[in-house]
Amino acid sequence: MSEHLSIALTKGRILNATLPLLAAAGIEPLEDATATRKLRVETNVPNTSLLLVRASDVPAYVEYGGADVGVTGKDVLLEHSGRGLYEPVDLGIGRCRLVLAGKPGVDLQTQRRMRVATKYPAVTADYFARQGKQVEIIKLYGSMELAPLVGMADVIVDITETGSTLQANGLVELDDITDISSRLIVNKASMKMKHKTIHALMNAVKSAVKENTK
Repeated sequence: MSEHLSIALTKGRILNATLPLLAAAGIEPLEDATATRKLRVETNVPNTSLLLVRASDVPAYVEYGGADVGVTGKDVLLEHSGRGLYEPVDLGIGRCRLVLAGKPGVDLQTQRRMRVATKYPAVTADYFARQGKQVEIIKLYGSMELAPLVGMADVIVDITETGSTLQANGLVELDDITDISSRLIVNKASMKMKHKTIHALMNAVKSAVKENTK
C-alpha cells in the first residue's frame, strides 16, 4: 500500500495559481476545488488528497502533521514563525509587499509611543524592535487603511500589490519591509518518512515554476 500524501491549500486567487503547478506534478483534483464545499478533496493520484483550509492555518496544519505539504504566503509564514516545517520552494505567485504606511507627513520619530494597526503583530513587533522602538500594536483583521483615517492608529503594517488601495484612502508607503510571495512548505517529519514522494513533487513544482518564469 502506498503512503498517503496530504496537501494543504486555501481557496482564492492563490489556489487558482497553484492548481496548474500541481497539475504539472501530475496531481489534479477529482472535482472543482475552487467551488466545492468539501474540506478534503481527493485527486487523480491514489492516496493523495487536498485539504482546503484558511490561509493563516496552513502552516499549523503542516507543522503539526495535519498535512504533509502546503502552500501559503510568506507573510503568513513570517507571522507563524514555526520550526516544524521546511520552506523549499518559492512558487513565484501571489507577489506583493509588506509595507509600513500612513498619512503623508506622519512623524515616525515622535517620542511618544506610536500606535500601529496590523494583522501581523509578530512581524510588526520584530520590525520596530530592530529599530529600537516600542509601539502599541492594534490587531485588526481587515480594513487596515481606515485606522489612521479615524485616528485609531498612527500607521499600519499591511501587504500591498499596487499601492492603489493605500492611495485611494489617502495613505502613502513609508517603508518597504519585505517582499512576499507564496511558498511550498513541507512538514519536517514527512520530508524524512515520505522522502521519495515529496521530493518528486518538489522537483516537478520547481520545474513548473521555472517554466512559468521564462
